[in-house]
Amino acid sequence: MASISEKIGYGFGDMASSMFWKVFSYYLPFFYANVFGISLIDTGVLLLVTRIWDAVSDPMMGIVADRTKTRWGKYRPYLLWVAAPFSICGILLFTTPDWAYGAKLVWAYVTYILMMTVYTGINVPYGAMLGVMTDNSQEKTVFSSFRMFFAYGGSFIALFAWDPLCKLFSGSFGMSLQSSWQFAMIVIAVCCFVLFLLCFYFTREQLTTVSSASLGNDLKALVTNKPWWLLNGASLCFNLFNTVRGATVAFFFADIIGGEQHIAIFSLSILFYSGLFLGVGEVANMVGVALAVPITKKFGKKPTFILVDALLIVFSVIFFMLSPESNGGLLLMLLLQVVISVLTGVMSPLVWSMYADVSDYSELKTRSASTGLIFSSASMAQKFGGAIGGAAVMWLLSACGYVENTDPSAVGIVQPQSAITCLWMLMTFIPAGVALLSMLIVWLYPLGTDEMNDIISRLRQQRQQPVEIPADEFVEPV
Repeated sequence: MASISEKIGYGFGDMASSMFWKVFSYYLPFFYANVFGISLIDTGVLLLVTRIWDAVSDPMMGIVADRTKTRWGKYRPYLLWVAAPFSICGILLFTTPDWAYGAKLVWAYVTYILMMTVYTGINVPYGAMLGVMTDNSQEKTVFSSFRMFFAYGGSFIALFAWDPLCKLFSGSFGMSLQSSWQFAMIVIAVCCFVLFLLCFYFTREQLTTVSSASLGNDLKALVTNKPWWLLNGASLCFNLFNTVRGATVAFFFADIIGGEQHIAIFSLSILFYSGLFLGVGEVANMVGVALAVPITKKFGKKPTFILVDALLIVFSVIFFMLSPESNGGLLLMLLLQVVISVLTGVMSPLVWSMYADVSDYSELKTRSASTGLIFSSASMAQKFGGAIGGAAVMWLLSACGYVENTDPSAVGIVQPQSAITCLWMLMTFIPAGVALLSMLIVWLYPLGTDEMNDIISRLRQQRQQPVEIPADEFVEPV
């Protein structure tokens, strides 16, 4: 049984990753369009191209990590090696050079590709560590829950503090809008660097797995792995749901809620801004993560996944019916953000735990551990979801006539009704449709509780007695 310090230490790793990832997902599209100064179309292409490269690089990193051998293990040393480049590239990403439009666009491509490459270099090995820290399926869910609890904690800190940090540097220190965003990222980057080092210090790889197959056989086993394909599809949809809603929030608040709206809670009047909306969501995510272990213990992973998707559909549609022009409507928006975020919080550790199950299934079937390669696909699905979601938001807004503000000094821009309608759809019916697709995919996923208990039992025997299991003795889950 792993110690509490090891579980907390493991959580620190995704706390760091998530601080960056949520800022990228929720604020980077708005940054490019309204601070950095490039068009919505160019921003959409940039998000798609760079994240597709990033997604393709994930399996490469998984293959490299699977074959790494050090005194610290296979995956853990990357926390130490890549922490500094990770932080530096994040700062460069939010740096706005005073160049011509074309040169700035090249800078955006170069810095984003660099950032996503080093993100892969640290996040894929970190995710794969879950497969070698314990061989107990339920304890993997516990580790995953610690991971996601701290991830959402980091997201809350980054998102809740982002607007105040930008205003601090622009107001109290008199910096330009562009410099204030850069210095806000410097603060976040320093925190991430320290957290990765703490994760390295507190964690250990408890299992020694061997990637005995050739690269070709590993890839062949991967593409013939039915549970892997289905889980990738469901994970991509889950990340698409989060990215579409998250990338829309800054635009939704700027053009529908407005920058000076307040909500009254009893005798308190609170500024209702995007950072509050997203930050409260992150706290609610943490509640969902805490609920994930007892819920999955009672119902199982697959039924929980399906139930959460169904509830996300319902509450997303209800959000469409609310009015932002009354205090009650704004309060209900915040309440639904809490409910939806609790549900996505339940889902997050579930996805990573299910990838660990798929890794065990693959090792039993092929007698070769390709943990890093399989976990890289989880990161790949996350990034494809982010790429498609982020680009879709930009392109849909452009197609609907959204007026971007490429001049940061401009004020008073009024959006056409078509753009307002598009923003509402991006917050409600479009994510609901994605959740429906996810639910249908998971319905076909074959690794239930009974199947995993059998797989784990046989895998323990296989690791102790490395003898060949005849093909006719391997029972495919159905």
